[in-house]
Amino acid sequence: MSGRVLRLVCAAAVVAAGIVGPAGGARSAPEPEATELAAPGAKSVGDLLAELQKLYRAAERATETYNTTAEQLKEQTAETRRKNGELARTRLLLTDSRLAAGRLARQQYQSASGFDGYVRLLLAADPQTALDQKHVVGRLARERVETVGRLAADERKADQLATAARKALDKQQVLAGKRKKQRDAAVTKLKAVEKLLASVSADELAELRKLEASGADAAQEELLASGALPGPGGTAAASRGGAAAVRWARTQLGRPYASGASGPEAYDAPGFVAAAWQRAGVPVARTGRGQWESLPKVPLRQARPGDVVVYGPDAAHVALYAGEGKVLAPRPGGRVELAPVAGRGAVLGLVRPDAVSPDAD
Repeated sequence: MSGRVLRLVCAAAVVAAGIVGPAGGARSAPEPEATELAAPGAKSVGDLLAELQKLYRAAERATETYNTTAEQLKEQTAETRRKNGELARTRLLLTDSRLAAGRLARQQYQSASGFDGYVRLLLAADPQTALDQKHVVGRLARERVETVGRLAADERKADQLATAARKALDKQQVLAGKRKKQRDAAVTKLKAVEKLLASVSADELAELRKLEASGADAAQEELLASGALPGPGGTAAASRGGAAAVRWARTQLGRPYASGASGPEAYDAPGFVAAAWQRAGVPVARTGRGQWESLPKVPLRQARPGDVVVYGPDAAHVALYAGEGKVLAPRPGGRVELAPVAGRGAVLGLVRPDAVSPDAD
């Protein structure tokens, strides 16, 4: 074994992507140490790996930010649509109220005087006729009051809704502009990953992948030794939904990563998880943070296929637990692949999309 390869193997042990801490939280692994320089002034493979992992995290954070704004825009667009629909219905009611007020005005004009009814009441031939006429006059007066009141109320409501609809549209347009900027930022981060991978030689890339795999294996061994993750043969049986999600996810192996994508041609990590569980009939949030905050949390040692492993303090990366210590997910610059749980970063925790469904156990 050459001295260079030996040093690479020794350095691999420190490239742990993430270990679960004693209290169930995450402890970041140390950055990989530098290995032998390929040429004066050039970066070592360890430095390249550290830079690549940093770019992975930056790209996923940018994607998470973009996805969050995209979801907000979707909700705001629906809210704007609701406001416009309510405004349209109110304007129809306002038109009816104005027609009724017009009929009232014509009736008053034709009767020449608002006192005609009372004059007829006073000149009635008998008490019963007087009472009947009094009832008619009272009813007409109430109708006039109700018509005027309804018209005024509809006008106020239409004005309020028109203002609310304008504000909703303004907010929608602001979010649309914000989403575009964040989309551009996510694409820029992703291109940085691709640029770095394209800048290294085939031999360097092979060494980089080998070093990364060695670090992930070392981190996985430590995770298993801690008892925080089920060991070989210790994975619990999947629920019906979890099995369906994993079965579909395996058919997507090799699909490329793309920021903001949720299939079918490409995915980002939260989009991939959401798509997998959608196939199982369970809707989940579109963002990593949303999945972490909205789904029931389960200890990592109780992981079963279909559960969602969440990474990093910002929950920017997620992956579908496939069983036997492996997860399925794409990552920036790569494709959907099967990888060790510890190979994707510091584990924040585990959530279970179908924990409350009838077939969860």
